[in-house]
Amino acid sequence: MNTVTLTKTNLYGTGVRVVQPGDELLARVGHTPLLPLRRIGAQFSNVEIWAKAEWFNPSGSVKDRAAREIILSAERSGDLTPDKVLLDATSGNMGIAYATLGAARGYKVCLTLPSNASRERIITLKALGAELILTDPYDGTDGAQLAARSRFAADPDRYYYADQYNHPSNWGAHYRTTGPEIWEQTDGCVTHFVAGLGTSGTLMGTGRRLKEVNPQIELVAVQPSSPLHGLEGLKHMATAIVPGIFDPALPDRTLTVSTEETHVLAKRLAREEGLFVGVSAAAAVVASLKVAATLSHGMIVTLLPDSALKYLSDRFWTE
Repeated sequence: MNTVTLTKTNLYGTGVRVVQPGDELLARVGHTPLLPLRRIGAQFSNVEIWAKAEWFNPSGSVKDRAAREIILSAERSGDLTPDKVLLDATSGNMGIAYATLGAARGYKVCLTLPSNASRERIITLKALGAELILTDPYDGTDGAQLAARSRFAADPDRYYYADQYNHPSNWGAHYRTTGPEIWEQTDGCVTHFVAGLGTSGTLMGTGRRLKEVNPQIELVAVQPSSPLHGLEGLKHMATAIVPGIFDPALPDRTLTVSTEETHVLAKRLAREEGLFVGVSAAAAVVASLKVAATLSHGMIVTLLPDSALKYLSDRFWTE
């Protein structure tokens, strides 16, 4: 990996360091806008609903935060070197984040993902140069995880297995960035934080940081209402491989949402708020509205992981 010596504080945090290729792109991760949902939440007179627009990250999703943290921590530890291939399982967004930041950094990326991932995601990953191993769609992301573990076990010298579902830098990225951003952007007025459960990193890291600054902030986890669902990126925890980073004691409550109500709200967000977002984002807003209906006052903050550009082939948009 080529390097340039510059006198500046860089992504590693301190002092005069060597600036690596891709630092400029990695520096654009985070600091996403917080947007009000005024029309969607208009029925609640004393409750505000705000949403973090994570598609403003370089690869178009919240996963840039975790991918950046995992890559940087692996570089610091020496586990990720130019001769290693970055390997992980993904439902799509994390893979795109790895492929984007990995290309900027000079790494090869190999991903296992279910073969029913949206056509847009697969095209994007191939365009970014990632090697794809497609797994049985009926096994979901659990099957992709097992395939990644098997590939790493067969050739550990070739791969750096990032293992996003168990890597502490996944939730650590949100503890370090998302939580402080929300606290600052709301002037400390946030009363509830609502986030979907996939790897669970967003809720775990953001929630821990918000609870530190104000233990009264309520953390609300969101998951699909059944194991057979169309909410890509979210896990039905009772029937899935539970991520190692997930602490079930951290959320104050868990809400379930259906695929059908999520699809309806996704179209409402586009047409009433001008927010063309993905299904996991719409699911988080469905849950936020359910929370708002129980409150007399408050400020709810939720997180919209990505835009709808990777879901254009989903039929519900035109049905």
